[in-house]
Parts: sequence; structure tokens; C-alpha cells
Amino acid sequence: MAEQKQGSHISSMRQFKAILKKDIVMELRTKEMLTSMGLYALLVLLIYYIALSQAGSEFDVTNIAGGLLWLAIVFTSLLGLNRSLVHEKDQGCLDALLLAPVDRPVIFFGKAIGNLLFLLIVEVFVTPLFMLIFNAGKYSSGIATWGYLSLILIVGSIGIAGVGTLLATMSVNTTGKDFVLAVLFIPVMFPLLLAVVAATWAILNASPDMAVYWKMLGIAGGYDAIMLLAAYALYEFVLGA
Repeated sequence: MAEQKQGSHISSMRQFKAILKKDIVMELRTKEMLTSMGLYALLVLLIYYIALSQAGSEFDVTNIAGGLLWLAIVFTSLLGLNRSLVHEKDQGCLDALLLAPVDRPVIFFGKAIGNLLFLLIVEVFVTPLFMLIFNAGKYSSGIATWGYLSLILIVGSIGIAGVGTLLATMSVNTTGKDFVLAVLFIPVMFPLLLAVVAATWAILNASPDMAVYWKMLGIAGGYDAIMLLAAYALYEFVLGA
């Protein structure tokens, strides 16, 4: 019995690695998703720059830097999540996965980790550029600040990728999939976005507040844990719907 259980775990791990490897290899060949997400993020930063160009020197952009950065990440992630599942659907990969003897939660984690990797890669390039263009790190730009910022970016991205993968799977078979994903995504992500924006503000403003940072980080981590468990439990039902 124990050997059967161990064999099942090994099989699930192999299936997970195969799904993740497929997504990474496909993206390395086409670079379609990373390119579109990166260009979209740059366009969002350009729009920010135009919108704030007449704000005047007295306007302190660090007061809203957290919100601006996470808005860019949310918009970019919506594009990536939608493309990842639509691409699978159009090429028949999703149907092939459903016909294969693969556990549905394994498909969820394979897709979610792939989406998380692609989102983090985009953030690695976009976040320093955002900080440079808007001078968002003028009060605190040390290694510790970058460490705190990286931590909240990772925690927030885990929630976005996990919940977003579930919602993108729900919307991929609908007529207005782009609109449906956005309508579902923003309200569900609301608590996480409030927490990560507050945590980012807490470390970038003129008087960093670590108590607020750790409190908001804890809320974001709790949201991730609860929502990932819910997504894990619901994914088989969503795929079968």
C-alpha cells in the first residue's frame, strides 16, 4: 500500500515536470508570451509617464508608486494568463491533457507554476525600470529595500498566477474570454492587491513602516494559502464543466 502511494507521488511529480517543461520549451521557441507581456508592461509605464508628466515637481510619486507598480503587474498578468490558456485551447493541448491519464490538480500546478515563472521574469525587467523612471526608490534604495520588495513581489505573484490560472481556465471556453477573465479576476484579487500595494507603499515611502509591511505580507501570504487550496480543490470541477 505504501509502495503504491509512493509510486503515485512519483508519477504525479513526473506529470508535473512534463507539463511545466512543455510550457517552458514552447515559450522558448516562440517567445510569444514573454514578448507580449514585456511590451505591454513597457506601454503601461509609458502611459504612466505621460499621465504624470504635468504633475509638477512638488508631487511625490512615491506615495502612489506601490499602486502604479501593481497595476502594471495586474494588467500584464491578465494578458499573459489569457494567452497561456487560449494558446493551449487553440492548439488542442488542453483537450489532449484532459484525455491523458493526468491528475487534474497536477495540470493546475503545472500551468500555475509556468505562469508564475513567466510573470516573475517580466517583473525582473519591469520593476527596476519602473523604479528608475519614476525615482520610486529615492527614500530607500538599499539592498534591504530590494529584498523586501522582491519578497512582496513573489508573494503577490504567487496569488496572481494561482488564482489567475483557475479563472483563466474557467473563462477560456466562454465567448468573451478576455472580458470574462478581467471581470472575474479583479474582484477576486481585490484583498491580495490591497495587501501588496500597502506593503509596497510601506517600504518605499519617506518613512518606511515595517510593522505595516509585515502585517500586509502576512495577509497576502494567508490569501495565497487559502486561495491556492480552493483552486486545487476546484480545478477538477472547473475542467469538467
